[in-house]
Amino acid sequence: MKTRTLNHRIRLASLALVAGTGLAAGSMAHAQDQGTVNLAYVEWSSEVASTNVVAAVLEQAGFEVELTSLSAAAMFQALSTGDADAIVAAWLPTTHADYMERVGDNTEDLGVNLDGTTLGLVVPDYTDVDSIADLNDNADSFNGEIIGIDPGAGLMSLTEQVVDTYDLGLNLRSGSGATMTAALASAIQNEEDIVVTGWTPHWMFARFDLKYLEDPENVYGGAEQIHTVVRSGLKEDMPEAYAILDAFEWTPDQMGEVMLMNQEDGSDPYENAKQWVEENQDVVEHWLNS
Repeated sequence: MKTRTLNHRIRLASLALVAGTGLAAGSMAHAQDQGTVNLAYVEWSSEVASTNVVAAVLEQAGFEVELTSLSAAAMFQALSTGDADAIVAAWLPTTHADYMERVGDNTEDLGVNLDGTTLGLVVPDYTDVDSIADLNDNADSFNGEIIGIDPGAGLMSLTEQVVDTYDLGLNLRSGSGATMTAALASAIQNEEDIVVTGWTPHWMFARFDLKYLEDPENVYGGAEQIHTVVRSGLKEDMPEAYAILDAFEWTPDQMGEVMLMNQEDGSDPYENAKQWVEENQDVVEHWLNS
């Protein structure tokens, strides 16, 4: 099995990439020249799980795989410029719609790899509030804030619209997926109220008793799907890798298994992905032979 590497250079160059200046000299070589597939992803627990599983499957098929962790904006920009070959992390039709509109001419949407996703504001099940429309009347219970994730995430843009639509007096605090779940865990341990930006599938729903707040204005929209999107030309350059990416599709329960493995102390997402792939060869063979 070929070596998997993690490219930190793009993380440092993401601002330049978003600005359209491209990667600095010395960045990665074109993947197809060396039989390497570059997968970009965002640091959401769901995308960490799926991207590492796809990496392990591609390696089983004989490819070398390079993983690049980026902000959402940089991830789509890298895909459109060919600096990344594929993502399995496009939430559509709502969350990443703006990014897809900007890069659509340079990418190809291979369709759904996971169905049954949800976005919204999440609170502990013991919280008396059931609707976003009631947050203002209970702002003090939530310390006047909504705990969010990274500011470039599509979920955060939607939540900003929620704040405006409902004229909320709560501040939307950005951070990361990790800081959000840490704040949630701390509040639940102390039986305190907290409201966070959430999405399904996510391991926090398996660990805690949570509920989505009703969204009567339907700002978050209905259920979404996660899509696989590749750069233009990948089918011609790497047809076998393209076919595997095109065939990749799994369920929220399967993703949840990997996400829970990743929450164990000291665990490594890539090693967990390899273990899951080894234990689910019937599923993997379908992706490899479709």
